[in-house]
Amino acid sequence: MTVAAQGPCPCGRVDARRRPLPFAGCCGRYLAEFERTPAPDAEALMRSRYSAFVLEDAGYLLATWHPSTRPPEVGFEPGLKWLGLDVRDHRVLDATHAEVEFVARSRLAGRAQRLHERSRFVCEDGRWFYLDGEIE
Repeated sequence: MTVAAQGPCPCGRVDARRRPLPFAGCCGRYLAEFERTPAPDAEALMRSRYSAFVLEDAGYLLATWHPSTRPPEVGFEPGLKWLGLDVRDHRVLDATHAEVEFVARSRLAGRAQRLHERSRFVCEDGRWFYLDGEIE
């Protein structure tokens, strides 16, 4: 799947007027310029990782996964369609640790699915990484 730069970001973030943010001004900048533009906080990283799942960007997902828990590869379910993201909570635990609770909705073979997870993130050298998560 591709997303137009000025089209709505897959993560669903909106501005103060509740208008969808464009992909280029939201998660797109983190995916396109990973080395120069790290996500500024755990929520932004989680949203950009959701967008990376929508776009099947395995390179970004692996690069933003902490090396201590990173799998050797990321697989994508053929035919899976991501439908939306709801961020329920973003808790900053300290300067280098945070948690984000979210629900991601998808559909596979006509059947609706939802992933409810509380993800843990760690910041090292000014860059946030996904550590792991608990499915709820």
